[in-house]
Amino acid sequence: MTVTLEVSDNVGTIRLDRPPMNALDVAVQDRLRELAEEATRREDVRAVILYGGEKVFAAGADIKEMQEMDHTAMVLRSKALQDSFTAVARIPKPVVAAVTGYALGGGCELALCADYRIAAENAKLGQPEILLGLIPGAGGTQRLARLIGPSRAKDLIFTGRMVKAEEALTLGLVDRVVPAAGVYEQAHAWAAQLAKGPALALRAAKESVDAGLETDIDTGLTVERNWFAGLFATEDRERGMRSFVEEGPGKATFR
Repeated sequence: MTVTLEVSDNVGTIRLDRPPMNALDVAVQDRLRELAEEATRREDVRAVILYGGEKVFAAGADIKEMQEMDHTAMVLRSKALQDSFTAVARIPKPVVAAVTGYALGGGCELALCADYRIAAENAKLGQPEILLGLIPGAGGTQRLARLIGPSRAKDLIFTGRMVKAEEALTLGLVDRVVPAAGVYEQAHAWAAQLAKGPALALRAAKESVDAGLETDIDTGLTVERNWFAGLFATEDRERGMRSFVEEGPGKATFR
């Protein structure tokens, strides 16, 4: 399989495995959607890692495959392409991207679907579609601007330039830079910590932040208020508050 989902200790790893560069062809895109939906459904998956292996995250779309598509073919395909990435972005659990080597074009767009990005010191990220006479088509014009701001996003999209890990950190495109050998380990530690947390509260936090970014503040506050009040019906809230009162903060065990 070109993409797999492996689960251990409530952490699911969605692993790209299409050597040598993890090019995101139609089969990979469709498989990503399937596994994102599976990770969403499975109760034994409490957090997710996106990973391309030790050498490369994903160097972009399969250009040879795309070259064969005309306008009609891409009109029919583009919605499915976006839906695959949106399925990853909407996994209602914490998602971290472990970025090694190249994360370009669709690879960068896939990393943008995560909640948090940990990059190797040798990572290079970018949206080079303009160099093909195109623009990003899997969410790059939207998610990148929301993450790093419109002017910085336009610079990367207009020029098609790659940025190294340290510049990506400065831009806010990644959240942490670590030695290449420790990328997956660091991502797993982040995911494993959250996998032990209150699942519904984490879902509420993620959906509140994401929904708020897509609407006005009053609507966002309504989403937050409804989730906040709703969590008072959960066992985790009872356990968390009881533990805080009896033992102090940070000692609750959630189910």
